[in-house]
Amino acid sequence: MIPVIAIDGPSASGKGTVAQRVADALGFYYLDSGSLYRLTALAAFRADIPLDDAKALTALAGNLQIRFENGEILLSDQNVTEDIRSELCGNRASRVAAVPAVRAALLARQRGWRRAPGLVADGRDMATVVFPDAILKVFLTASVEARALRRYNQLKDKGNPANMSDLLRDIAERDLRDQTRAVAPLQKGMGAQLLDTTQLTINQAVDQVLEWAKSALVSSS
Repeated sequence: MIPVIAIDGPSASGKGTVAQRVADALGFYYLDSGSLYRLTALAAFRADIPLDDAKALTALAGNLQIRFENGEILLSDQNVTEDIRSELCGNRASRVAAVPAVRAALLARQRGWRRAPGLVADGRDMATVVFPDAILKVFLTASVEARALRRYNQLKDKGNPANMSDLLRDIAERDLRDQTRAVAPLQKGMGAQLLDTTQLTINQAVDQVLEWAKSALVSSS
């Protein structure tokens, strides 16, 4: 079996950065599952597809022309790496991800990232639905305030406008949607290690996950 390390958690918890660095350290592939929902949301916006049109969204998700190359994300040969990271796209993606048929359409595509020598996957349901046989499951979280501050700093560093009150509200609303959706709600999976990064640096969080990962790899070999 090709080993998978699954890292789940809420928006702005740092799971993407942690997962990417862990993958790099181990020489594994990396899957940012959230990007697939962001790409679906962006493609829907560009095609004027309403976010409540489940049939059209599902057809769109199943036929997305996506490429990941050299750290960049291409949708129908257009570089959308920055476009999908906007707050608006993130909020739209959260709504798209609540559509059961869309999740089903993207499931096989996500599992297709499982290649030797291994995979580190981050998202909302990596450990609970997509890779339930992962050798290591991590639920990475932080307080709403800490996550809003991180997102605020990210936006300011890129020269984008940011408002803490709006970010706090948006993150809390996204958490509620993710935790209460009918299919694959955000939750700590059975057997998952809980890592609260509220008081941790990224390096500390990466070190902890790497420690767990190396132990899990030894145990599974």
